[in-house]
Amino acid sequence: MARGGPVSTFGFPPFTHAVKKLIIANVAVFLVMMLSRLTVPILATFADYYLYLRPVLVMHGRVWQLITYSFFHDPHTVMHLLFNMLGLWMFGAQFEMDFGTRRFYEFYFWCVLGAALTTLGVGALGMVAFQHVQIPLFAIMGQIWHQATIGASGAVYGLLIAFGILNGDRQVYVFPFPIAIKARYIVAIWIFVALVSAFGGANGIAEFAHLGGALFGWIYLRFIPRYGLKTAASEGVFGIRNRYYKWKRRRAAKKFEVYMRKNKNVGSFDEHGNFRRSPLDKKDDDSGWVN
Repeated sequence: MARGGPVSTFGFPPFTHAVKKLIIANVAVFLVMMLSRLTVPILATFADYYLYLRPVLVMHGRVWQLITYSFFHDPHTVMHLLFNMLGLWMFGAQFEMDFGTRRFYEFYFWCVLGAALTTLGVGALGMVAFQHVQIPLFAIMGQIWHQATIGASGAVYGLLIAFGILNGDRQVYVFPFPIAIKARYIVAIWIFVALVSAFGGANGIAEFAHLGGALFGWIYLRFIPRYGLKTAASEGVFGIRNRYYKWKRRRAAKKFEVYMRKNKNVGSFDEHGNFRRSPLDKKDDDSGWVN
């Protein structure tokens, strides 16, 4: 697995396979939505209520919004799209080179989903808390419940966290300043700004999604096996199956042990359900274990 070194460089990362496809998809959706507002406004309205992330609508069955919202950006300004795509390119390309295309997609959409679930959770918490304690913070959080959330920022923050963890000692330049800073410090500053902005008023509502993406990115790197969610899921399924078979075997062993005692046969079973003969058993077979 590649790791960043302390060498500073002005070089740009390559456009890796998955990063290129995601950037093309996001730019294409942005252009379609921008044109639709001028030519077919009903298409923009459809996207607003069916494809943007609105927690109240997700709870009414539109669960696909947990993913689709990430492909949409503010059609009134190109800056929202530009910064997200730059972040996806700068941090996503390194992740894909380190882990491969399949796991990059897995991590990216894991963070997209995590940012969406965080948005739902914060909105629900704000709605409930404001009914009991009417303070401005809970009112701001409660607005998320009905407000639309769009953008790939949650996934970009997840990639940012991954870059800081896996390439923390790498020196990078912050445009337009010709000063090299370690990646871990840039990540820490970025997360701190997002945290302060999240509680800074209505304009900071989207920061909760950013922080959610960062949190789920950290959870993925900390707890998911190195081969990804598929391996974790298969290990979990086979683990449950094996524990079930062991339980059945121990249960059958206990029943057979009762039967042996009733028939005056002396022996015992171990924790795996294997029968162990007693030293007092005088039969010719003295192997001691029966599987």
